[in-house]
Amino acid sequence: MENINWSDLTFGYMKTDYNVRSYYGSGKWSDLEVSDSEHINLHIASTCLHYGQEAFEGLKAFRGKDGKIRIFRMCENALRMQSSSRGIMMAEFPVELFEKAVVEAVKRNERFIPPYESGASLYIRPLLIGTSAQVGVKPANEYLFVVFVTPVGPYFKEGFKTTPVGIYREYDRAAPHGTGTYKVGGNYAASLVAGEIAHANGYSAVLYLDAKEKKYLDECGPANFFGIKNNTYITPASSSILPSITNKSLIQLAEEIGMNVERRQIPLEELATFEEAGMCGTAAVISPIQRVDDVDTNHSYIFSTDGKPGPTCEKLYYKLRAIQYGDEPDKYGWVTVL
Repeated sequence: MENINWSDLTFGYMKTDYNVRSYYGSGKWSDLEVSDSEHINLHIASTCLHYGQEAFEGLKAFRGKDGKIRIFRMCENALRMQSSSRGIMMAEFPVELFEKAVVEAVKRNERFIPPYESGASLYIRPLLIGTSAQVGVKPANEYLFVVFVTPVGPYFKEGFKTTPVGIYREYDRAAPHGTGTYKVGGNYAASLVAGEIAHANGYSAVLYLDAKEKKYLDECGPANFFGIKNNTYITPASSSILPSITNKSLIQLAEEIGMNVERRQIPLEELATFEEAGMCGTAAVISPIQRVDDVDTNHSYIFSTDGKPGPTCEKLYYKLRAIQYGDEPDKYGWVTVL
């Protein structure tokens, strides 16, 4: 497309042509509507503004070498949004309608899908908000579902290179049995202060410890954590971690290449035994960790001295991307080809 330097894109918002919407009222969802407006009309008393009834998703579409467009695991995103809806008492958006809305939004904005091998992709953002005008803490009875898209570059400006992360014990992202397992805005608002402090000190993210005991690794601000040792992929089990679709995919790929997989509590001290470590999520796929600095104890756990990702991170990263772009067979049925 004219005037877009695809290889220079950051991870941010760019206006595209259309978005897709559906409204919930009287117990049912409306047919999909296509809009060319970037704005939504909200009542000042909407529950999303006062009581945090808001959930969102993030997924991507890719243009392959063959020119075809591939959307990655949108059914999983639909199911996770339903889980978030149950977690904060919102009307669940049907999986089939979710997939139809995503496909419609991608097709309507096809000219914004970056070319193959540009390093960029089309980010897809489904959003669900409570819109009832009410004062008083109770669930809304009216909702709006929107899907918009924007072309993006890598989430971390360094791209697929190692970055340092920091541990700050005085901050928690989410508590056990709270909303940490749901993709809702409040969790991200809770991470902003620690995240800005980390960025100001040269870290790409915060690695949170469990809120209850401060003994175990939880997750990084925008992504799940994993560590590699002894041919084993190890990722935290916790009641306050968002179930990452990327992490779920990497676990299957790790098993496919002959690795063992463990999802369990990871004591902080175990960081010293990992050969590699990384953050994973839709935006970054894998962001390998250079080192983890325990800011409070002034101790560092180092995974890379030359800035290069470890061999396992590299293998998993390129394998997942090859499936997303159609360069490798999709034996798991993860990709929807348009």
